[in-house]
Amino acid sequence: MEKEESDSLIEKAKLCLRSGRRDKALQLLYEAQKLYPSTRARALIDAITRNGSAAGEGSSIPEYQGRRKPGNEDEPVHGTGGDAQSYTEEQVQGVHRIKKCKDYYEILGVTKDASDEDLKKAYRKLALKFHPDKNCAPGATDAFKAIGNSYAVLSNPEKRRRYDQFGDEQQMENTAHTAHHHNFYREFEADVTPEELFNIFFGGRFPTGNIHVYTNRGATFSHYYQPRRRRMNERREEEAEENRSQNTFTAFLQLLPVLVLIFISVITQLMASNPPYSLFYKPALGLVVSRETENLGVPYYVDKGFEKEYQGASLRELESTIETDYIDYLQTSCWKDKQQKTDLANLGRLYRDERLKQKADSMKLENCEKLNRLIGRQRGE
Repeated sequence: MEKEESDSLIEKAKLCLRSGRRDKALQLLYEAQKLYPSTRARALIDAITRNGSAAGEGSSIPEYQGRRKPGNEDEPVHGTGGDAQSYTEEQVQGVHRIKKCKDYYEILGVTKDASDEDLKKAYRKLALKFHPDKNCAPGATDAFKAIGNSYAVLSNPEKRRRYDQFGDEQQMENTAHTAHHHNFYREFEADVTPEELFNIFFGGRFPTGNIHVYTNRGATFSHYYQPRRRRMNERREEEAEENRSQNTFTAFLQLLPVLVLIFISVITQLMASNPPYSLFYKPALGLVVSRETENLGVPYYVDKGFEKEYQGASLRELESTIETDYIDYLQTSCWKDKQQKTDLANLGRLYRDERLKQKADSMKLENCEKLNRLIGRQRGE
């Protein structure tokens, strides 16, 4: 499962490379490597970090050159739509030069002590010159592969060291003349394909829009470029990513009021202190000491340190508040008792239930009686 997810991330990264989004591609490759380490992901990461900045350094991107179809490699190849498409003698000679090269340095046209910058400049120039969309000469695709493979090997310090040590001119000469049967210089194959390297180097901006079919020594090959489908896939990927971001943001907005309420509640609880009194016994708050107000004798409960904090005027002011709260409490309770008694009496009459009538008649309004006594005491009766 992890390997499949890693492969999927690598494919997404390759799509990003074709559309020029190197940073996004690099992020996806790091995720793939973390999920399931692989040589493929590591090679692409190394290629991007080494060559990612090469694009844009004064390089120009060629325009699209039309379509190719099978034909004799010595004859011009014509595109569809009536537009003649041909190759020049210079392009043919360039392909022949690449095929005759005996080592990677000769292919790129650099010396063995060439720096990384020299390799980049040489690759940029040759890749644009021999890309199948630019060069329609027979064997140009093989030359393009050889150029990409040469740069991929020589730009990797370890592969370059091994190549300098073990490379064999005779072996490479043999493989160079049989490139249509297997990859150029199989002894030192690159970890990335020429197209992937080109996309890394130029940000996927080269207009590849056709099916190139070429021939070489009687063998026919097809190279498929499908930008429309690729753009559709990239667009789907981008839309899916935007939808995920929007859904996450929408969910956050929906939860935001709840989060704000929770935050306010927590802050309120942290800042709120226990009340100094209660009309009822509340051991959980420490209000266990019974007292009565001096004026009306209203019972209330306080904590053990109450007398130290409230004395004189502050005590009288607090007890006045307690008496007002107690009167409000009795008024509310009295109203509820009267309402309950009235409801029972109405039900008894409605259902002609003597038991309900008797219960209503015998119901005492204790809170109302307490209220009346308190009001009378307040009036001095």
